[in-house]
Amino acid sequence: MTQDTVMQLASQMLWVTILIAAPLLLSALAVGLLVGMFQAATQINEMTLSFIPKLGILVVALFVFGPWMLSNIVDFTQQLYSSIPSIIG
Repeated sequence: MTQDTVMQLASQMLWVTILIAAPLLLSALAVGLLVGMFQAATQINEMTLSFIPKLGILVVALFVFGPWMLSNIVDFTQQLYSSIPSIIG
């Protein structure tokens, strides 16, 4: 196994990880920012007020982006399994 092959595999793995994590992280970030602005404007400092909307948007984001995320994982795994003979030698 060459160093170049390992680096390409690691790079592709990190890229797939970023693509899979991005929809959930960005949706939670957006809702957290909106709730934070609402809390700052109304001076309500209730912890559950920020937790419940984030949890809800994460569930919605999983339903919306879940099939796309799963297909990315399956494609990467199939590509990884098919490249095992060339990685081994």
